[in-house]
Amino acid sequence: MRRLLSALGLLVLCTSCAMFQGKGTARSRGKLDFEAIIQNAKSKVFPSLVFVKPIREEYSTGEKTQQEVFGSGVIISPDGYVVTNNHVVENAIQIYCVLFDKEQYPATIVGLDPETDLALLKLAPYPDERSLEASSDAPTTPPATIFPAASFGNSESLTEGQFVMALGSPFGFTRSISLGIISNVHRYIGFQTRYKYNTWIQTDAAINPGNSGGPLVNTDGEIIGINTLGLSGIGEGMAFSIPSNVVVKVVERLKKDGRVIRAWTGLHLQALKDFHSNTFTPAKRGVLVQNVESASPSERSGIRPGDIMIALAGHDLRGGTYVEELPSIRWQLADLAIDDPVEIRVLRNGGERSFTILPALKGKFEGEDFDCRRWNFTVKEISKYATPKLYFHRRKGVYIQGVRYPGNARSAGLQRNDIILTIDHEPIRTLGEVKDVYEKVTGDEEREKKVVIKVLRNNYPRLFVLDYRFDYNEED
Repeated sequence: MRRLLSALGLLVLCTSCAMFQGKGTARSRGKLDFEAIIQNAKSKVFPSLVFVKPIREEYSTGEKTQQEVFGSGVIISPDGYVVTNNHVVENAIQIYCVLFDKEQYPATIVGLDPETDLALLKLAPYPDERSLEASSDAPTTPPATIFPAASFGNSESLTEGQFVMALGSPFGFTRSISLGIISNVHRYIGFQTRYKYNTWIQTDAAINPGNSGGPLVNTDGEIIGINTLGLSGIGEGMAFSIPSNVVVKVVERLKKDGRVIRAWTGLHLQALKDFHSNTFTPAKRGVLVQNVESASPSERSGIRPGDIMIALAGHDLRGGTYVEELPSIRWQLADLAIDDPVEIRVLRNGGERSFTILPALKGKFEGEDFDCRRWNFTVKEISKYATPKLYFHRRKGVYIQGVRYPGNARSAGLQRNDIILTIDHEPIRTLGEVKDVYEKVTGDEEREKKVVIKVLRNNYPRLFVLDYRFDYNEED
């Protein structure tokens, strides 16, 4: 009996060993398979990764300066179109891109869309050191480069938990890759940011400064997003990418028009069930009109805050119950034909009402800049999109963007975000008027080196005497 029990014990022990070994083999094989998938996906996109090096003009310090920054991008066509973020290349006067083979190519801006933070670049056909030679008609001109391009995947097919890779150039390192999963496929961050035309892919793959503009890639080696935002000091493992379907739509328009043409209706929308503000509207369909801009097409038509929009251009409105559905409705409004009458139906006091609006062309997102160098401050046009708080006080005007330290403007008491009302008693409403007065005043060698500037600060007018006898620029 003891021999039988011993034999059975030995059999169980051997079987257990065999089972353990089998699991270990499967585990090892699974690891190798996963690594092969990752390597295969990386190999499809890594050659198209671009290290973007813009040289841009900055005005925020109170003087016009040039600064070299860095970011990432991805080549999307063999003829050299590159997608990156708007905030990487905005105000750039020169752009260079370093490719996988360490060749550096000049690039030009095809188009910018600040409202989705996307930009489209075009690489020169020859590396930087050969660009002069290639521009000549000499028979030795080398053939144009065929660039390695990555392809887009369908961001609508994503699900939480999928593995993804973030490619880019964090902190200026030219090539990097981080691995993570998709945490949320339709994250709405319009409450915290100005970006209101799309939801975002949230991932825990590391996205650091310099990763901006690089691709988010699935395990099939397809671009499913453009890395844009990373949270530092707030939460760990939270980063956001623009979905590829949005990128494709914007790229097509940038290629065609150099910008995304949008209609302006003046409507500000809110979801019927807004958990962020804990506001719940007792309606089963449509979207709440939260606010209507003054003198906008919607206000002129008679639409009011509190109306519930239920139909647009003869079609029932889909979505609007939750915040994640707001971006698609904003796209529909933005895509309305400019100056072409369109019907909007709303619910008001339990009944339906119809209004006809005439959408206008949405204005510039950013205003122009100017450096009042002798006075040591820079100015910028007020924009209702980029500076809505200043626009509330003055719809057309110029404000002080930056004040140099040390400098004459700082000594006089002028501050950033002061809205300029007059300079030398001349009314100021446009950037051109600032330039004219500045050139007239500083060009007059006979006058005393002082100028009176009237500004609006915190909605109160204030007068300052700017003494510019001392030239701080001589110290540069």
